[in-house]
Amino acid sequence: HVQLVESGGGSVQAGGSLRLSCAASGATYSSYCMAWFRQAPGKQREGVAAIDSDGNDASTKYADSVKGRFTISQDKAKDTLHLQMNNLSPEDSAMYYCAAFGGDCYVGVLSYIADFSYWGQGTQVTVS
Repeated sequence: HVQLVESGGGSVQAGGSLRLSCAASGATYSSYCMAWFRQAPGKQREGVAAIDSDGNDASTKYADSVKGRFTISQDKAKDTLHLQMNNLSPEDSAMYYCAAFGGDCYVGVLSYIADFSYWGQGTQVTVS
């Protein structure tokens, strides 16, 4: 059973940066699609970025709203997923969740939230 624990959220001024981390444990598949989602109050949860656990930068996928500002990466040695967020705006304020499913990320995966079997508890990001 995969467990995901997020950290790194906080409050930051517009234009600032934050780096989120997601520590993963209990993996049983050979590869996972790892992703970040976010949910603001009163809004649906939306996909932000995804990456194959055994992939490289070519496997990364981003929502249009964060392209060029956010970077998803992983530290395989530490089983940790990261999300570097730069040039933050108040519209980025949300609870950010780490998620995963066994298998490879596919085109459009960020739109199929139901495919993600494993979820963390979330970390709050507030931009003012």
